[in-house]
Amino acid sequence: MNGTTPTASIWKQPAQVWAVAFASVVAFMGIGLVDPILPAIADSLQASPTQTELLFTSYLLVTGIGMLFTSWISSRIGAKATLMIGLALIVAFALACALSGSVDAIIGFRAGWGLGNALFISTALATIVGSATGGSGAAIVLYEAALGLGIAIGPLLGGLLGEVSWRGPFFGVVTLMAIAFIAILTLLRGPKEKRAPVPFSAPFKALRRPALAILAITALFYNIGFFVLLAFSPFPLGFGAMGIGFTFFGWGVALAITSVWVAPWMMRRMRRTTVIMTVLPLLALDLIIAGFVAEIAPALVTCIIVGGLLLGVMNTVLTEAVMEATDLPRSVASSAYSAVRFIGGAIAPPVAALLWHAFNSTVPYLFAAASVLVATLTIFLGRKILAHIDDEPSDAVIEDAEAITVGDAG
Repeated sequence: MNGTTPTASIWKQPAQVWAVAFASVVAFMGIGLVDPILPAIADSLQASPTQTELLFTSYLLVTGIGMLFTSWISSRIGAKATLMIGLALIVAFALACALSGSVDAIIGFRAGWGLGNALFISTALATIVGSATGGSGAAIVLYEAALGLGIAIGPLLGGLLGEVSWRGPFFGVVTLMAIAFIAILTLLRGPKEKRAPVPFSAPFKALRRPALAILAITALFYNIGFFVLLAFSPFPLGFGAMGIGFTFFGWGVALAITSVWVAPWMMRRMRRTTVIMTVLPLLALDLIIAGFVAEIAPALVTCIIVGGLLLGVMNTVLTEAVMEATDLPRSVASSAYSAVRFIGGAIAPPVAALLWHAFNSTVPYLFAAASVLVATLTIFLGRKILAHIDDEPSDAVIEDAEAITVGDAG
């Protein structure tokens, strides 16, 4: 993001960096892992689509709330301990999901999974940047690669294992995360961290900053569009687990490509606010089209892939904008922004399912498009307050921006 050209040194990293990078891939896989098995869970456990969509809501809501407290926790117990606790919670609750016999139980266990995810992903990038060789630019590229790989592989693995059983993807996460836990336990070493404790109230006070508040509200409504596309689309697609998995594998690859390469290219040529106010209406248009072609599977697949391209740009631009918006520390801005954003993601899936049940498959996408247009309007009305985010960022600010990509991956 900062114009640093990756060199061969990106691949010459200490074992502890690869351990955290591997765990990051698996953590981000968890976002889309259940996507291909939503219809199968609904059928197997006699659950309604609305109940099934709560698998996303409980996960995202607790992840968002957890983000408010992770900086307070990690500043006291250190990065390694925070990572280990997060991984242990993911392993325990993913196993509980796999062994569950009711959708209500899975909804509850996904909430616990979300807490573990909040602890892990909020700490992983700082750990990679602090341990990697070749400079922060190489570390950030490595982390972005892990993020993109996880987002793309999650639905594909969910589809492959979901063809065997809806329990398969959960067992897959348990296995991979247990390996990651052991790897970090044995390989993550370094000097004792010197941390200044972050006040418990810091993320809440941060949201009083007008610029950060505007961007957080924007992200909340934008994330509604994001998760209607991700979490609701498996139902109108009508595919089996494998078909859904391949569709969202393509979505994840598209998102990763534009996040890593296209967004920085656009920001070198346009102001951030201009990029945001250009891409958000295009995303709204894509969602409107998706609504009207929802019953035509090939057309809906095309809209999903195009949506991934647009979402990747937005993820990167919004995170950099957040870090330009205030002089707050990385962890505080990340906690405040990510918490509000994840709440938007938590709202979207069950509302979409309810609208589908009450009307038809078009209306959820129109609801998503309207939310994205609200996000656009928020940026437009707040553009004077946000004028400073269009200034040329320093390398340090760009590095900080990458730290909250965790809030933009899902």
